[in-house]
Amino acid sequence: MRKEEKKQEEQIQHKSLYQALASFQQDVPQLLKNTKGYGYNYTDLSEIIKIINPYMKKHGLGFSQPLQKKENNGIRTVIFHVDTSEVLDSYIDLIEGVQLKGMNDFQVLGSQISYLRRYALVSALGLVSDSDTDASGEQIKKKQGLTQERFKKALQAILDGDYSIELLKEKYQLTEDQLQQLNEI
Repeated sequence: MRKEEKKQEEQIQHKSLYQALASFQQDVPQLLKNTKGYGYNYTDLSEIIKIINPYMKKHGLGFSQPLQKKENNGIRTVIFHVDTSEVLDSYIDLIEGVQLKGMNDFQVLGSQISYLRRYALVSALGLVSDSDTDASGEQIKKKQGLTQERFKKALQAILDGDYSIELLKEKYQLTEDQLQQLNEI
């Protein structure tokens, strides 16, 4: 097959994928916000998949979202046309070091994967999306340090019985010197 013929065939395949995707977008119903978060509503991933799968099948489309290693760990979203094997794909990195209140590292990872899969899929399919501030947990605030003057006041409050060492350690990021002074009490 000559280069020109191959290029023309690829354009036809590409055209088929976009035609199927455009038809899918015209048919698929609006996604209802069925899940409540912290002050917002959103459509959860399982509901999105349940709604879109029959329409994707009708238009010869499918998708996959494998976890992958590129620069960082991430999620690849692949939208494919069954008849032509043409694909559209995108990639998003997982964000490292995220902490959510009340969640262990595995729960945070699972939450992040679900969150990113949901938005990547909605984006790749061109669906109308919510304009919410989605998150499944409250971010943990970093502890502040104490100036030496404030630390001395806290020490005095501890000695007077108005404050506790445990609360001070829990609330503030203390220096090695400050921790040593607390251990001497």
